[in-house]
Amino acid sequence: MNHYSCLRGTALAALIAIGGLGTTACATAQSNADGAANVATVASAATAPVMTASPAASTQLSSPAAAPDQTTTATAAEAKEGQGNVAELQRLMQGTELSELRTAYNGTYGASLLLHGKDMTYYVALFQQKNFWRVIKTSNEDYAEAVYADFTRRSAQLADVEIKRTKLAAQKAYTEALIAAAQARADRLQADLDVARKQQELAASRQKQAREEAASLQTQKLAAQEQLNAMQQQVHMLQSETEQGLPHSRSTRFTHRRNKH
Repeated sequence: MNHYSCLRGTALAALIAIGGLGTTACATAQSNADGAANVATVASAATAPVMTASPAASTQLSSPAAAPDQTTTATAAEAKEGQGNVAELQRLMQGTELSELRTAYNGTYGASLLLHGKDMTYYVALFQQKNFWRVIKTSNEDYAEAVYADFTRRSAQLADVEIKRTKLAAQKAYTEALIAAAQARADRLQADLDVARKQQELAASRQKQAREEAASLQTQKLAAQEQLNAMQQQVHMLQSETEQGLPHSRSTRFTHRRNKH
């Protein structure tokens, strides 16, 4: 801006000089005809700066015309940069130019180291549930490895509480499953015990009934035996009366002898 101001001031001074010299030349021509040649020479010399200043003025006017192109380029670069590394990595992952070098998972957190082989650019990402959290872009391999190690450590720290919660939830579910299994076993044992008690009661009832029936049968047996003995005696007596006065048969004598013995 200072250069353009200086050029503008030079042009203005030249124009003023030309106006002043023109006035002087006219006055001198009226007073002395011989001085006209000298005035013309001076005027010619004074005109030279005006022609020299003209390119500067042209440059000053043309500069604003070039400014929109520079502004547009800067705006496009800023817009591209404004998308961020996360959006850039997500766009690259839609293609096949990225190579996954390393990935570490810790719970729902994780870290990945990827390489864009086309321009040898490394992308280091910290993510949670497959969603990128932070993305570092670099062409320095050692720096990329260091960032990946740091992101891996961070993912482990972030997932520590989550992993503990998952373990506690699993232990709680396992304990509840053991309780349910124990309760089911207790229910089965109680059912078996109830059946055993019912069967024992039925068995006791059957035994009591059987004992009562056995006692009754014993009584009936004794009564029947007594009745049988009485009938046998009666038959013997009737047989003896029937055979009275008849010789005894051999079997009868043998029976009598056995009875005597």
